[in-house]
Amino acid sequence: MDHLVAELAMRARRLALNEGMTPTALECLQLFRSDQPTEITHSIYEPSVCIIAQGQKQARLGDETYVYNPSHYLVAAVDLPVRGQVIEATPEHPYLCIRLGLKPQKISEMFIENRQLLRPEKTPARGLFVSQANYQLLDAVLRLMRLLDTPEDLPILAPMVEREILYRLLQDEQAITLQQTAQTDSHAQQIARVITALKRDFHKNWRIEDLAQMACMSNSALHAHFKSITNMTPLQFQKQLRLQEARRLLFSENLDAATASHRVGYESPSQFNREYHRLFGLPPVRDLARIRNTAPELLNA
Repeated sequence: MDHLVAELAMRARRLALNEGMTPTALECLQLFRSDQPTEITHSIYEPSVCIIAQGQKQARLGDETYVYNPSHYLVAAVDLPVRGQVIEATPEHPYLCIRLGLKPQKISEMFIENRQLLRPEKTPARGLFVSQANYQLLDAVLRLMRLLDTPEDLPILAPMVEREILYRLLQDEQAITLQQTAQTDSHAQQIARVITALKRDFHKNWRIEDLAQMACMSNSALHAHFKSITNMTPLQFQKQLRLQEARRLLFSENLDAATASHRVGYESPSQFNREYHRLFGLPPVRDLARIRNTAPELLNA
């Protein structure tokens, strides 16, 4: 597979001329580049598959660490607050990542048309996983990248190649999470519904009872299934969303910590400061001063 990875890296580097995210002619396809190892970045991983063409990265979900490189790919099956860090990159051999967004509707359609892909229902699996890359998957991703050279072919051929990529992903044993989130009224889909609500209204003071009712589960079942997928409780999940948004507001809108904390739903500025320090390693004022001076890209990752 070395020649596939080499061409993927060549094409990604040719398009991603600058560090950070580069959009492409396909809305679902983005490229990421870093010329050096990065600090930990906090972001929301939306449903997607990430193929690394060069370099290495690690992602942390709760207390779990996932390392991926050109031999592996990473899949996020639902929206997840993840801490990511590029751990291998140089200006001569930059980190290059190809990200393809995944849509539950297309996954559901794939299972309807290919029932042999379905696996027996079981307890919801983790919503983030790393798997071994294979020739068939990388070949399909490369063909999608090649299509960017012929924009006139994209409307006809790109959807077919995207379907092939999805088909290859769903053949992986770990892809049970993708199946579960696409199945109507499955526990995973019910948890995905709760995740969507938390992401949309993270500033709201949710009660566990309200979330459980939304998922049509008992409080204990919600807690168990939510943790199976996200490796955190609903309230821990909401806290990360709030703190990430507060950090963005502090930097982009130049708010003071008290105003930012109130904007994202905190009633106590002192509690906000403690939890901010715990997640990001420094109190808000010192953290933002450090970022402005040394790593402004952390807030745009």
